[in-house]
Amino acid sequence: MTTVSSAGTLPGLVVAGFGRHCLVETPDGQRLICHPRGKKSQAVVGDRVQWLPSQDEGTVEKVEPRSNLFYRQDEMRTKSFAANLDQVLILIAAEPEFSESQLTRALIAAEAERITPIIALNKSDLAEPFGRAWAKLAPYRAMGYQVLPLAIKPKTDAPVANDTQYQQLLALLQAKKTLVLGPSGAGKSSLTNLLVPNAQVLTAEISQALNSGKHTTTSTTLYWIDAERASALIDSPGFQEFGLHHIDPMHLANYMPDLKVHAQDCKFYNCTHLHEPGCSVISQVKTGASPHEISASRYRLYSELFAELSQPARY
Repeated sequence: MTTVSSAGTLPGLVVAGFGRHCLVETPDGQRLICHPRGKKSQAVVGDRVQWLPSQDEGTVEKVEPRSNLFYRQDEMRTKSFAANLDQVLILIAAEPEFSESQLTRALIAAEAERITPIIALNKSDLAEPFGRAWAKLAPYRAMGYQVLPLAIKPKTDAPVANDTQYQQLLALLQAKKTLVLGPSGAGKSSLTNLLVPNAQVLTAEISQALNSGKHTTTSTTLYWIDAERASALIDSPGFQEFGLHHIDPMHLANYMPDLKVHAQDCKFYNCTHLHEPGCSVISQVKTGASPHEISASRYRLYSELFAELSQPARY
């Protein structure tokens, strides 16, 4: 039974969003549209909220404090994906070739919010391209990131080619709220449909509810993958760009584990790791003698990101 607070509000969980409106799920599993109160901060999927009933809809009165918020920030706008996450599953594919820059940016965003990232490489059934992609991910495995091979088959009788991989994935998702993130073409929709067989029906129902029957696409949607509503999969739109303008360039190395392990040994506390004498990062890149190796491609990505984040804002 839902408990009413002293202010007359009810607890709920935001499970989908469209524009300023959202779909809130009550503790007993009912869902209804809620609108923000005035111009208060917008709730995002994963938020715990206090809402007030009004006829057959509701009003979000308060967003409870968040443990984290996963978002990207470009020059002109901020895009929030979800809040109160346990982990981010970054889904990439062996073919078409994934962008190491996109992957790095998503990992940095997760590190900045202290959210555990998991890298899933799809299309393990394509031997040659998968072998190349797996080798490309060697530095990430060396950094301690979990890299999971997958072979998800869209629209077939056998939707996953390897049951061991599938069981490993299910174990990782158990009792956690997981945001699935990845570029278009990586297999995100196939993964969602595999784990949530009625996902398309649910999405259609949500779109209809949020926009009075007109066809809309919700930005992010939470699906329960178990009857106990303990394990949640949060599906987000594909992205081509991932801005990190919310990251201070001087903190960037702290969010890149391969650089962080050497950055603490630099001569200067405010080292940019680009040109200073006594820089442990530069020294390691040149010699490559450490077991905690910084690959040339990773250092290049760091240099490019540092330059990008150091540019003055153009508003």
